[in-house]
Formats: sequence, C-alpha cells, structure tokens
Amino acid sequence: MANYAKTNIGNEGRVELHETLALTGAEISINKLPAGANVPFIHSHKNNEEIYGIIAGKGKVIIDDKEIDLVSGDWLRISPAGKRQFFAAKDSALTYVCIQVKENSLEGFTTDDGVIC
Repeated sequence: MANYAKTNIGNEGRVELHETLALTGAEISINKLPAGANVPFIHSHKNNEEIYGIIAGKGKVIIDDKEIDLVSGDWLRISPAGKRQFFAAKDSALTYVCIQVKENSLEGFTTDDGVIC
C-alpha cells in the first residue's frame, strides 16, 4: 500500500477530498462560487473549526451577523459555533479551500512532529 494518495480536480463547484484522498484527520473541500452567487444556507458546527483560504476572486463572509470582505490571499479560522455564510462579489467569482478539523485537536505540527529521514 502506498504512503500517499493523489487526485486531480476539475472545474466542479464543490469538491470534498475526504474520500478521494482517504483523509483520516481532516476534511478538505475546494469551493467555487460564480459571480453573484452565495452558499444557500447559514451553518455552524458542533465540534469542528474551519480554516478558509481564498484562492481566487473576491466576496464576503457573514459570521455571527458581522460582514467581512474577502480577497485572494485571505485566510481565516472560524470557531465551531460561528454561524457563517459565503458570498461571491457581484463582479467576481470566489474560489476557496475549506479545511475542517476538530477544535483543539492539534497536538503537534511540522517542527514538533517531523522526523528527518
């Protein structure tokens, strides 16, 4: 069995990678909203925080009734209880990655967990 998994995504509006890459510690999705579109619901989580990275375009997110402008290069973390909804700008599509992990589950990271081989 290989120590890696690889995939290539096309131009879908939303792609979840947990099954495709056999992820065991996070959910990662790639999301594309056309200009003027929005996620059609407000949501929060029970246990998972979400980390969003804006890959291309511009728009906004509303978190707990606070409107936050978004542009390519922005990253944000939202606590599980934060009520969120994403919107693409009227004149720009919005492409973003969402990484979902259990809040407070990080026990180590590269400098602590890495091993030089």
